[in-house]
Amino acid sequence: MKKACLALLLAASVTPALAQDKTFDLKVSHWVPASHPLQKSLEDWVAAVNKDSGGTITGKVFPAQQLGKAFDHYDMARDGIADVTYVNPGYQPGRFPIIGAGELPFLISDAKGGSMGLDAWYRKYAEKEMKDVKYCLAFVHSPSSFHSKTKKIVMPEDVKGMKIRPAHATMANFVTSLGGTNVQSSAPEVRDIIERGVADGVTFPWGSLVLFGIDKVTKYDMEAPLYTTTFVFVMNKDKYNAMSDKQKAAVDKNCSVEMAGVVGEHWGKFEDAGIDKVKAESGHEVYKLTPEQTAAWKKAAEPLVKTWSEGAKKAGVDPDAAMTELKASLKKYNALAE
Repeated sequence: MKKACLALLLAASVTPALAQDKTFDLKVSHWVPASHPLQKSLEDWVAAVNKDSGGTITGKVFPAQQLGKAFDHYDMARDGIADVTYVNPGYQPGRFPIIGAGELPFLISDAKGGSMGLDAWYRKYAEKEMKDVKYCLAFVHSPSSFHSKTKKIVMPEDVKGMKIRPAHATMANFVTSLGGTNVQSSAPEVRDIIERGVADGVTFPWGSLVLFGIDKVTKYDMEAPLYTTTFVFVMNKDKYNAMSDKQKAAVDKNCSVEMAGVVGEHWGKFEDAGIDKVKAESGHEVYKLTPEQTAAWKKAAEPLVKTWSEGAKKAGVDPDAAMTELKASLKKYNALAE
């Protein structure tokens, strides 16, 4: 009897230790330089998850394509090459048609509110469109425009005959519809292709223009809120499913609409600060559009909504309802462009 009691006492004493969550050390991958604001955003994200998990989830951020090419980051999360990755869905035309709504010109006016509005809207669609991974959050950078080396782009017809590196699939369609030629490359390769004359210009946000040194090879800069680019953080499903309920809750807490706004705002401030930097540089002509010129760009962009609608429909989504929902969400967070 005494032996049985002793055994029970021993079992009781070790149960708490056995019940403790196992630890996870996450590999977090992105493809921009470590000096980009995204590095700190991801480090802050890891720190928040670490705190909320009681220290059982740690992680290291790998910048600058150390674990794989920019174009591969969604598949890297799916396949477990990395545990959490930063993805530009528009780098793979046709693969993620629904979230492509966030790329449409003259739709989103602000990085923080735009990120929150896009993320809140996309969550229900992500379950289908990004089912291979654990979706975390979506965000956008500040509205951006054209930067070119060879000529000033003022009207839509000025793009005709030019070679442009587009930010994503929607801008690629736009360039083609205007008579230009697309040159595909990831962000880290843009300076080189313009310097070598492979491309004449690029659609790019302002702070990143300076960060990647593209301002050294461009001359004309359109200051207009033409488009935004959508991004997501995604996680390997198996890694997430292996976690305890408490650990999953720690991840979920930091995969939220609020966190999307934090990431978007941090990046947005960085991009907005780039405008004055470029203006201060010699050899740059930064110019705004007149109301008439803006109207011409808006009209030229109208077919892009139709193209997006067709893609969304093929993905099994009612495009009219989805767009109405997105606009309402953006309006809620004060980020719907006029």
